[in-house]
Amino acid sequence: MIKPTRILLAEHDKDLASITKNFLVSRGYPTVTCSDGEEALQHFRKERFDFVLLDVDVPVMNGYELSREIKKRNRDIPIVFMGTDKHQSEIIKGFNAGADDFIMRPFSMEELGLRIEAIGNRAKNHEKRQHIYTFGRFTLDTLHHVLIIDGYEKRLTTKELELLYLLCEYKNRVVERSLALQRVWSTDNYFNARNMDVYVGRLRRILHKDPSVYIENIHGIGYKLVVLKPSTEAV
Repeated sequence: MIKPTRILLAEHDKDLASITKNFLVSRGYPTVTCSDGEEALQHFRKERFDFVLLDVDVPVMNGYELSREIKKRNRDIPIVFMGTDKHQSEIIKGFNAGADDFIMRPFSMEELGLRIEAIGNRAKNHEKRQHIYTFGRFTLDTLHHVLIIDGYEKRLTTKELELLYLLCEYKNRVVERSLALQRVWSTDNYFNARNMDVYVGRLRRILHKDPSVYIENIHGIGYKLVVLKPSTEAV
């Protein structure tokens, strides 16, 4: 029997928390609500959760701090931040703290449900996909979130992993920006596009150890993982 997705909801507005919880439960997601970050962390330590929804302004321990603590314990659990227009300048900070998505208020419950479903589907597809990619001197292990070069393992964040995996899928071919944003961030918008550029920069710094492997910017179109040496891919 497949267990339903359990959601941890950290929301400082009790009325909004109640509305959101009722919607999630109606969609088949058992949900635990918390009004501050410390309470949410205590629940996370003691119970099983499959998904986390975080209000950026949750008190005691804010959403960014809470996300980092959660990722220390389970780096693979999806986290969606909920914020307002005043947080637009901090979206990158949210993704750096481990967010898989950032949804701005006001949003409809229907949109929230679709975001959760899309992220859940990506997680399911991850279980079915090829898990090992070898290119140049690198080996990408998607099961263990590591990139290996010359025996040294570099742990990757979820977004680094997903973006590099997509580039590996299209090795020596162009990945359009819109495809990368939909696949990795679920939404093609200005703020996610800026965040993607940050992650491309991170990957470039990691890949510089092998001059035969680099990420090329195809102006106005997207990115390409260029591998100059022959490589062998294994399942």
